[in-house]
Parts: sequence; structure tokens; C-alpha cells
Amino acid sequence: MPDAVLRHGDNELTLPSHVGTEGETAIDIGNLRSSLGLVTVDRGFANTAEGTSSVTYINGEEGILRYRGYPIDQLAEHASFLEVSYLLQYGDLPANDELAAYEEEITRHTLLREDVKHLFEAFPHSAHPMQILASATSALATYYPDALDPLDEEAVDISARRLIAKTPTMIAWSYKYRVHQPYVYPDNDLDYASNFLKMMFAVPAEDFIANPVVTRTLNMLLILHADHGQNCSSSAVRLVGSGQANIFSSVAAGIHALSGPLHGGANQSVLEMLTRIVESGDTIDTVIKRAKDKDDPFRLMGFGHRVYKNFDPRAQILKKAAEDVLKALGVDDPLLDLAMELEDIALSDEYFVERKLYPNVDFYSGIIYRAMGFSTDMFTVLFAMGRLPGWIAQWRELSSDPDTKIFRPRQLYTGPAERPFIARDDR
Repeated sequence: MPDAVLRHGDNELTLPSHVGTEGETAIDIGNLRSSLGLVTVDRGFANTAEGTSSVTYINGEEGILRYRGYPIDQLAEHASFLEVSYLLQYGDLPANDELAAYEEEITRHTLLREDVKHLFEAFPHSAHPMQILASATSALATYYPDALDPLDEEAVDISARRLIAKTPTMIAWSYKYRVHQPYVYPDNDLDYASNFLKMMFAVPAEDFIANPVVTRTLNMLLILHADHGQNCSSSAVRLVGSGQANIFSSVAAGIHALSGPLHGGANQSVLEMLTRIVESGDTIDTVIKRAKDKDDPFRLMGFGHRVYKNFDPRAQILKKAAEDVLKALGVDDPLLDLAMELEDIALSDEYFVERKLYPNVDFYSGIIYRAMGFSTDMFTVLFAMGRLPGWIAQWRELSSDPDTKIFRPRQLYTGPAERPFIARDDR
């Protein structure tokens, strides 16, 4: 691939080209400022690759998502979440003995210190689960000071496993506190998804056995959310990690980034939108008409995607999963009925089809989580639990790259030009 040449006034600069595994081409502007005194303006970094990565490949135009080369549909159908977690961490799918050892170590780290309960109980019962999870994740660093050095591979490895093991317990315990129920301890005889469901929904007075359809679908949801390149939260994790912050602090930053309604909060926004529609009493025709009216501030949440200009490949998988879960649980819910009506219209209406406004992963994940019995404000922490292996993989990749530099984006200054200071009495 030939290099690019930039001419600015009488100056000329050759910009090296780099080609990725799938044929993507990037222009290296690393010497732009030092050579020509110029910087680029790229709102939202939509055209800027901070560096190289071997974790996840996305082709938005063709609707492709692969982890370490493996198509997302194959992983979602055949793998367990911990298999995918291992894949993202170490680059290859584990052999049977490797997976067994990895699962065993994750299982043995699921328990939290008893005094962590006091942290949850310091929050008001009305606190949002994402804020509690971010605080608890950051606090873990104080419990494990022996494994914080980002340059110590062994310390990083054990911290990563602790995070993946303890996050479901932190989520479940914070939920139990919020709903005034007894804490449920991890069960080492259960798989990752089943153990989490038991900690969330079991009560001492009754036996709890997770519905296998629910367990299987939750495993799939976690896999589908495990990584998605340098999105907002993953970039936050990498940015904090570039300063050699420990893995707990970096992941906590990712959780905060994910909490925003334009990122991880989108699936919660879908259910809140459906609730408002049902409460308004509007007909489905009125809702669709409003969605098409560019002068109406109303927007259909959960349709279209910034990256995918085709159908979101994760949504295609979850569409079938949603049907299976609703059927298996025999759910009768007006919000879910409305969601299915909107889905049917969006997939057939010329307005939505022409604009490729297909239901995305947030649309279906919210529907499934609600059917499973999760409250709306829990949706984003479930997203975080799934995204955790990807955050860790991105952080580890950055930390081990000898070419990594601390993130320091430039800005184009547009404030006042130099002006003299005026004494207070003269202003």
C-alpha cells in the first residue's frame, strides 16, 4: 500500500500507511505536529485509530464482528462465557485442560470478603447499581495491594481473574441490599451464569434452580457483549491504563463510561421508552408517525447503530433468543408485546428499511433481561459484567505494548488571544 503525501503551503510530509489483517488501511500522522506544526480535528475520534489491536475485528458495512478471528455467531452458539473470556485474555480458545483450570480458578475467587458488605450498606437503597459497581470495583484495589503492579504479568493475571470472578457477586450482593433481601453466597457447583442467577434470585426459604433456557441465554448475552473494539468505555479503560493505573481503577473508569445513556444505558432507555408509550396510551401508528417526523423530538430507542450500517450481527442472534425466552417463560407483559410490534414494523416499513434502522443489540437485550426478571436499572450492570473480559483484554494489550504512550490528545484552542491582567479594582 503506497504511503500518503500531505502538502500544506510549501511543505510536504510523507505519511506512512499501515495495513491490518483484514485489509483496512491506516495513515500514520504521528509526525504531523513535529514536522508541520499541525494537528487534526476528529470529533469523537471516529476516524482515528489510537493504535493497533488484535482483540476484536468489526466491519460495520458488512455487519461483521469477530473476537480474535472467531465469528460472533459461532462463539455465541457453541462457547461458554468463560471460554470467550479466556480467548480474549490469551488470544486462543483453551484446550480442555486449560479451560478446566481457568474455570476452577475463577470459581475459587467468586467469594467476597465479609466486610465488603459494609461498602454496599454505606449507599442509600435507591443508589443506581452502576455507581455501586464502579465504587466496589475501585475498592477491590484496597483489598489486594499485592497484585496492583501493571508491569507484573503474574499480578495482572491474578487481578484479572479476581475481577471476572467477583463481579457477579458484587452485582448480586448490591442488588440484594437494595431490595432488602439476605445475601446469597456463591455456589461452587454451578457454572458462571447459573451461579449469578442463583445469587440474584434465590431466597433462603426456597430452593432455586435456574431455568436452563434462561441460563443458556444469559451466557449468550454475556458473550455478545464481551468486547466491541474501542468504544467509549473500552477507550476509557485504555486511557486510564495508559497512565499505568492499576487494573481495578481502569475498569472502574470503564464502568463509569458505560453508565451513560448513549452507551451502556441504551438498553435501559429502550424499556423506559416502551413504558412511556404504554402509559401515554398512544397507538402504534401514532408512535411510528412521530418517529418519522424529523420535527418531533421523540426518537425510537434501540434502532440503528453508529458502527453497523447493516444489521447488527448481535441483534440477529438475540432476535431468536428473545423468542425462545419469551416462549419458555410464558411471559405476558404489555411492554414486551409493544416491543414485538415495533420490531415487526421496523423490519418491514420502507422508512426504516431504507435508513437501515434495524433493531440493535440494545433493543433485544432489554426485552430479554426484563423477561428474565431483572429490573430496568440492572440492565447496564449486566452489560458491564459481559464487557469485563473485553475491558481487561484491551487494558492488557495496551499495557504490554512497548510502543504505548500515555494518552494526551491535542485541542484546537479557540479562546481569547493574549490579554493583560486587569487589577481587581479596575475591572
